[in-house]
Amino acid sequence: MQRKLTVIFSADVVGYSALMERDEAGTLLRLQENRKSLFDPRVATHGGRIFKLMGDGVLIEFPSAAAAVTCALEIQQAMEASEIHRAEPERLRYRVGINLGDVIIEGDDIYGEGVNVAARLQALAPVGGIAVARNVSDQVGGKVPATFEDLGEHTVKNIARPVHVFTVRAVDGAPAPKAATAEQMQRLAVCVLPFVNMSGESEQEYFADGISEDIITDLSKVSALSVVSRNSSFMYKGRHVDLPKVARELKVSHVLEGSVRKSGGRVRITAQLIDGATNDHVWAERYDRELNDIFALQDEISEAIVKALKLKLLPEEKKAIEKRETSNAEVYELFLLARQFHRTGSERMKPLIVRLCKRAVAIDPGFARAWALMANSEAEASQRSVPGLSLENAREAAQRAITLDPMLAESHAALGEVLIRGEKMDMVGSEGPIEMALKLDPHCYDAHLLAGYLRLSQKRYHDAIRHFETAASLDPGAFRPLGMAQQCHEAVGDTVKLRHAALRCLECCEKLLQTEPDHGGALGFVVTALVHLGEGERARAWARRAMLFDPENTRLQYNIACALATLGDADMALEMLETLAPDMPHGWYEWMQSDNSLNSIRSHPRYKAMIDALASRKG
Repeated sequence: MQRKLTVIFSADVVGYSALMERDEAGTLLRLQENRKSLFDPRVATHGGRIFKLMGDGVLIEFPSAAAAVTCALEIQQAMEASEIHRAEPERLRYRVGINLGDVIIEGDDIYGEGVNVAARLQALAPVGGIAVARNVSDQVGGKVPATFEDLGEHTVKNIARPVHVFTVRAVDGAPAPKAATAEQMQRLAVCVLPFVNMSGESEQEYFADGISEDIITDLSKVSALSVVSRNSSFMYKGRHVDLPKVARELKVSHVLEGSVRKSGGRVRITAQLIDGATNDHVWAERYDRELNDIFALQDEISEAIVKALKLKLLPEEKKAIEKRETSNAEVYELFLLARQFHRTGSERMKPLIVRLCKRAVAIDPGFARAWALMANSEAEASQRSVPGLSLENAREAAQRAITLDPMLAESHAALGEVLIRGEKMDMVGSEGPIEMALKLDPHCYDAHLLAGYLRLSQKRYHDAIRHFETAASLDPGAFRPLGMAQQCHEAVGDTVKLRHAALRCLECCEKLLQTEPDHGGALGFVVTALVHLGEGERARAWARRAMLFDPENTRLQYNIACALATLGDADMALEMLETLAPDMPHGWYEWMQSDNSLNSIRSHPRYKAMIDALASRKG
């Protein structure tokens, strides 16, 4: 048993139980964001080591009393600034206690009276304040810009001798250093490169990609760690990369790379964590397991990375990482394949995605993520009149996903998708599910895309731009948010940003059309982008090609009509819209009322007649 004298820092959130009772998901999200952006970076900057997490509570060892007090002051000042816009009962506020004492070391953990005294001091601290033992005050006096108020001796639970307590307050106007904090935040950031498929079979690519993506998802649950999004890291897929250069480009400290070899019922995964500054190995391991062990294997990898970075998992974070929505390896494979098609395929792939998800939930009916993906894909497929697929089925699948896992953002986003794609295009009804999805996962691509459509329909163009641009940053290869952002920039008259969005959209669409030349969505936005770039003749040529490649796609026809209207080809645009009008869903009438792409033809007699006919049919 090893003993030593050290500084113990104890903190917890004031009124945490009441905050969780009022808003469990929101409070947990705020606590995690607080740890990632505010608390943990300051602890690391001042040389602290978190050795125990207990829900909202944390115990930290510091190398000196001055470092601990300085860190506590910075945290409390930053907390006050970050929460000042909230009403007092809703604020996240810490109490902090600091003690210099003798402790027992056992592995990574610390025990003993020195720890217990720090915890008792924390309970005596004022809300948003700091309480320290006399020995800490004596050590720090004159070294930190702070004042100490003597509260006298206190008898505390399970401590034989009274504890002499001081509260600490920062000297007014004393600045909190920012440069070190920013540097430390960068040091605690990871990029997970797409794992290399070593199976010798290109059709197994989806499995390697799925493993990589799930590790990204798991690490993202660690609030103290910044993780580059899947879509940013996947830009390096298939490329031989210089790891330090990747770290610099993505502003991360560490890069995880690896490979997957799947053969029959076994899987071999190698992984290594590299220090981006030195190119040295921080951690490396090879795993050779049965395929049925894939879930435990993912947990091991994620937790090994966290340990290698000397971070501590909150109990709820460890629980979240180890939570698997299915324990069936076949179901997991089906879902990975469906998700890959969802990310890379066109509207024509939606029926296949639905079939894969149906098979997955037939084996494991409790797999919420498969129900959500099925709902999303069936909602899109139903608009192409695919036999056996319907919007009502999609709605039932979305509701099933929400019932199974109400904390899954994709479930709520899927319901929002169903409502928006319905015949009534229920924008008002979709707002609740979309907002819930964003609350549960502020990095949910589908939710931001839908929120953009919602705000566009309300003519809240700047809000729509924010959501579309966020979606584009979450998936740099996605053309749709960039395509819709063009319409918003046009509405507010920002020609510079309109051109920039058009160029980015065109690049994404042309890249996709190289491998899938009849992708209806990409074809439509190529035409739109060329119109906004002033290339009218190219836009017309692409419009003719699009109608030849995908003639039954009514959404494509509508988008081309809008582009032609913007281009000034009023007669051609009206002819296309009049062809669509007899079978146009009621919701499209509502959308047309707010669609600024049609502004140039609104006063045309043919347009007015068509709108009047649609309005009377709606009535």
